[in-house]
Amino acid sequence: MKLINKALLFLVLITGALYKAEEIPPAPTPPGGGGGTGPGVPASPIDMYVYALVLVAVFLIIYFVRKREKGLI
Repeated sequence: MKLINKALLFLVLITGALYKAEEIPPAPTPPGGGGGTGPGVPASPIDMYVYALVLVAVFLIIYFVRKREKGLI
């Protein structure tokens, strides 16, 4: 049984590596002749809810670690 699990894991990892093995496209040239001096705006801006989700995740991790240490689970 363990050999089958290891073989399947290896197959999934190799398949994933081959699936993602593609050439990265070149960066697009800036419009116009001069080009910008800075990197510009990010493709997907980080909204405030991302920070809130990080805080909630940290508090949940702390809560469950303390709950596990007390043996309440």
